[in-house]
Amino acid sequence: MRRRSAVAAVVLAVIVGVATYAYFRPHGTQAEYQGWVEADLVFVSPDEAGRIEDMPVREGSDVAVGSRLFALDDDLQRAAVAESEAAVTNAKQSYDRAQVLLKQAVGTRKAFDDADAALRTAEARLISARTRLERRTRLSPAAGTIQEVYFRKGETVGPERPIVSILPPQNIKVRFFVPQTKLPEVRIGERVLVRCDGCRDDLYARVSFIAAQAEFTPPVIYSLEERARLVFLMEAIPELPEEVRIGQPVSVALVDTPLPETTHAEK
Repeated sequence: MRRRSAVAAVVLAVIVGVATYAYFRPHGTQAEYQGWVEADLVFVSPDEAGRIEDMPVREGSDVAVGSRLFALDDDLQRAAVAESEAAVTNAKQSYDRAQVLLKQAVGTRKAFDDADAALRTAEARLISARTRLERRTRLSPAAGTIQEVYFRKGETVGPERPIVSILPPQNIKVRFFVPQTKLPEVRIGERVLVRCDGCRDDLYARVSFIAAQAEFTPPVIYSLEERARLVFLMEAIPELPEEVRIGQPVSVALVDTPLPETTHAEK
């Protein structure tokens, strides 16, 4: 029994040693660091509550800036616009009468100022009503791919509740951790090689962020020895974002190229 335990301990030590060497290889070989793919999604929601009347997009749809995403019922908003237009018409008539009376020295300056203020208020309310009506139809704020549709046609959604999420290609990023001993070798804009299961061999990314504060090795690295080491979070923007998927585990290797004369950026 003791012999088996001893053998198991030796095997475990070998595995730990190999894992440690693979993660922190000596200088002169290409060290790889664990990471994963993340993205900053763009969530599009309505300004006010309403019922979805039109939904021309679905998951996987490619959209351009200004593409129609969804439209909500707008009966109340149209009524508000009509009411505001009538108020502007009445206010304009009162303003014109007050202006004529003031020129004829019959009306007072205060009456004219009041009419002018009432007209400006009515016009502002009309602009607000028209804006609310226009926003019942939401257009895409960014070019990308629809990742998820949270509500369907006919459903009622509250204000500020996302209806769709968009993934712009430039919002995809690779997050990985580099030990503090390698920190001087990495700079903003430097090219790194990204490896993942089924990915092409020439998948590169450029470092876009280096954390200013160190942290302990993340839990995705299970070796107890590794947890004692400090690492820095980094982010890199893939040159071919369509080749990776959100949540995909990757390995990142530093590319041996001359470093530009830049300084580390802090988030």
